[in-house]
Amino acid sequence: MNAAIDNDQNVLQKHVAFFDRNNDGVIYPWETFQGFRAIGSGILLSSFAAVFINVGLSGKTRPGKKCPNLLFPIFIENIKMAKHGSDSGVYDAHGRFVPSKFEEIFHKYARTHPDALTTDELNEFVKGNREPKDYAGWIGGLSEWKILYYLGKDKNGLLKKDTIRAVYDGSLFEKMAAEKINKSKKKHRCRPIFPLPHRVVQLPHYHHEDAHFLPPCSTVEARTVKSLE
Repeated sequence: MNAAIDNDQNVLQKHVAFFDRNNDGVIYPWETFQGFRAIGSGILLSSFAAVFINVGLSGKTRPGKKCPNLLFPIFIENIKMAKHGSDSGVYDAHGRFVPSKFEEIFHKYARTHPDALTTDELNEFVKGNREPKDYAGWIGGLSEWKILYYLGKDKNGLLKKDTIRAVYDGSLFEKMAAEKINKSKKKHRCRPIFPLPHRVVQLPHYHHEDAHFLPPCSTVEARTVKSLE
């Protein structure tokens, strides 16, 4: 794999582009909030992420601006300037993906499963990235990976290699948003139009063999029709 996956947009830009909800190249706190909600995060986590991410990164993506913008916009074209210390090095200084650094994560820390990290292994990995006295980098790295683990772990508590790879180029967010939409559609597919009555309402007489003519998702079950015969 080439270190520069896309000639027009580096991978770090792809990583954050999902949260640019109106595709104008700028991410505001409410867009960060909407993006986290879209992938299934709760209101509390989404609110925390919106404040933490935008307040922390906005100024770094606005070079030459002395006064802070109180709307805390993040400019995607300058996102490489927001790269914090004490990270994995999977993004280089230009925001490009470095395959060797990505593979190094699993060579060094994935002892239980070759293609996944347990919570203990993830903690060890985050601590192993820490640079002396880089407290802002420590907080940034810990927060990012803890949020990823919370959202991306499987039923066995493993953060898989494919999941981590997908978050680096942002494709994981698109996948999670699509899964949330599909779950919502399935949940509402057969919901009754009106609530079930508290008592059985007498209906015109039906023969049991006519029960299959009842409409789908009927609020009166076939066995109720039979009981009225």
